[in-house]
Amino acid sequence: MSSLVQSVDWLAIAPPTLAAVVGLVVLVADLFIGDHKKALLGWVSVAGLAASALLLLPLLDGDRATFCLTGDANTCSYTADHFTLAIQFLVLGGALLAALLSVTALKDADREIPEGEFWFLLLSSAAGAALLPASRDLATLIVALEVASLPAFALVGIKRGDKKASEAALKFFLSSVTATAVSLMGVSFVYASTGTLYLTEIARKIQHVDGQLLTLAQTGVVLTLVGFAFKTAAVPFHFWVPDTYVGAPLPIAAYLSVVGKAVGFSGLILVTVVAFPSYADVWGPALAALAALTMTVGNVGALRQQATRAYSAVRLLAWSSVGQAGYLLVPIAAAAYSKDAEKAIGSTVAYALMYAAVNLGAFAVAALVGRTKVLNRVSDYRGLYASNPLAALLLGFFLLCLAGLPPGIIGLFAKVTVFSAAVDAGLGWLAVVMAVNVVIALFYYLQWTTLLFRAPEGEPEKHRVPAPLTAAIALTAVLGVALSGAPQLVLRFSDTGLF
Repeated sequence: MSSLVQSVDWLAIAPPTLAAVVGLVVLVADLFIGDHKKALLGWVSVAGLAASALLLLPLLDGDRATFCLTGDANTCSYTADHFTLAIQFLVLGGALLAALLSVTALKDADREIPEGEFWFLLLSSAAGAALLPASRDLATLIVALEVASLPAFALVGIKRGDKKASEAALKFFLSSVTATAVSLMGVSFVYASTGTLYLTEIARKIQHVDGQLLTLAQTGVVLTLVGFAFKTAAVPFHFWVPDTYVGAPLPIAAYLSVVGKAVGFSGLILVTVVAFPSYADVWGPALAALAALTMTVGNVGALRQQATRAYSAVRLLAWSSVGQAGYLLVPIAAAAYSKDAEKAIGSTVAYALMYAAVNLGAFAVAALVGRTKVLNRVSDYRGLYASNPLAALLLGFFLLCLAGLPPGIIGLFAKVTVFSAAVDAGLGWLAVVMAVNVVIALFYYLQWTTLLFRAPEGEPEKHRVPAPLTAAIALTAVLGVALSGAPQLVLRFSDTGLF
């Protein structure tokens, strides 16, 4: 008789586990330290996230798996392959940069945000987000999704007495809970028709479902996909994004724009390409249509932002992130038609890595300007070059990367990679829609960039840059410039190894 006791590969699960443990340490420590020492919690959290990211390095030498079925070592709940490590690097790196921004934001908030709770929630969410790409069964996938999402609701509305934040958290909560309910119903239908929750087993069994259960299986596939489309903020499930980004503390908006997206897209990749490849004729056209709709609505929404409107800079970045979600959907849709699905998925991972670095950089500069310009309007950035030349040059660089223009070579490279994935899969019409949207996006990105170098109205206002904020801006700048110099590194790193 085989033993039911499993040996756990602690090294494989170390990155999300360490983030969770540090979160608990911070929560307990918060009870025992005085108000004047609360800032230490932030630095402990930053160190914990940095250590979690460093624990990815020993895993690069080969795929590892744990929590496997007894008697079948190939069917596991947790797998640390190339795809997992690429997304975990994005998630933990994004959380680390958001934490650096948060150190300054919490100090500026002057105790309006409870520090112990804030850091515990951020680390918990990061742990869930790092667990998700390693999940290889639907139960673990849904649990990881909720561990990443539930703390994020609280983080959005954590500022005491802020009605805007409370409203933003409520919208985010309601949309996310709806997505979870739909996903859970889909998962239960898939389980009822296949008798398994393991993704690879589902892929094998769902092709041979009994005729009486076929409708149940098809409904389960559709509902599961709809639930994950909510999580990716794809149109028409995007309505919560602008208000949530504006209401949340700016570091949390930055966190959601990158880590939140990584969670949704990695989950979507796992359920489509790994669990439901035999339903490619269903999810392929659906995701292609969603991609076209999402990028168009996102870019038009960003284009309509008025420069003098309160919080227009954050709203523009929010709508821009919806547009970018459309580009991220393109290679996943292409995987349904492509002979080389792994290459198509690699394009999404490559684009996500580029987007994470430069979008966090843009948010970091927005956090800097927001310290003196509380309403954070696009018009507040006029003449930034006169008061802070380096910040203006870096923001200009990040915006050009998002637009896909030189010197932002990494942005251009990522867009060409996604474009070629669509063309190779025979989705010429989607490639045309993407090209049109790239042109639309050029207008608002360039409009903001030119504003940075215009003559300021009145005396230029000096921006004091605290050390954590300097570190966040510097890290994103180094990453963006390095990848623009050697963009092939992204493709090499994004080799998924999913198949």
